[in-house]
Amino acid sequence: MDTNPQLVIFDCDGVVIDSEVISANVLIDKLALLGAQIDMAFVQQHFLGCQFATVAAKINSLLSISIPADFEAQYREQLLQAFERDLTVTQGIKEVLAALKVPCCIATSSSLPRTTKALSVVGLTDVFADKVFTASDVSRGKPAPDLFLHAANRMGMAPEHCLVIEDSYFGVTAAIAANMPVIHYIGGGHISYHNHPVATAYPQVPALTDWNDLTRLMPSIMR
Repeated sequence: MDTNPQLVIFDCDGVVIDSEVISANVLIDKLALLGAQIDMAFVQQHFLGCQFATVAAKINSLLSISIPADFEAQYREQLLQAFERDLTVTQGIKEVLAALKVPCCIATSSSLPRTTKALSVVGLTDVFADKVFTASDVSRGKPAPDLFLHAANRMGMAPEHCLVIEDSYFGVTAAIAANMPVIHYIGGGHISYHNHPVATAYPQVPALTDWNDLTRLMPSIMR
């Protein structure tokens, strides 16, 4: 791993904002109305880190459900309402962002309206401003490397000088495919590291449970 990265690329959901449990519960409830009974473990295994089009395709293939045409719009509306009520940042991330010595940006599988709203709710709009890149910016979402490569290019940085911080198997896979050092953040409320597919597939990727430990892992990027 490059111990002196010049850019930090954060995933958003489950890394900057502690949103994955909220998102999963809304999706679980919506699918229950269609007769599908799934739980958080199922969401984590199959959907975490994926853009909605991929999630919809997996719902069709794994659950044999064709979701209604208005499902996505209703899901997003209910999710933003839930964000207004319940969304928080992951514990310690604001202190990390304030202490970074290098530039940072977001590269997320979520839509730009959802991400913009989420950052507004938690008071991080000014931190990331125009440095938010989403799956709609590229033709292939995670686990393809395209989004991370796009973010690096827009930020004027070579891939090998970027550090990605991700919570999902698909995100970690995308970072590795982009030839970028990556840390697996497991401090979100949705993560159970026991038997996590990242730990199984990529044992060489360091795990970060607490943002306070980032200084120990990457002292060169922290004040």
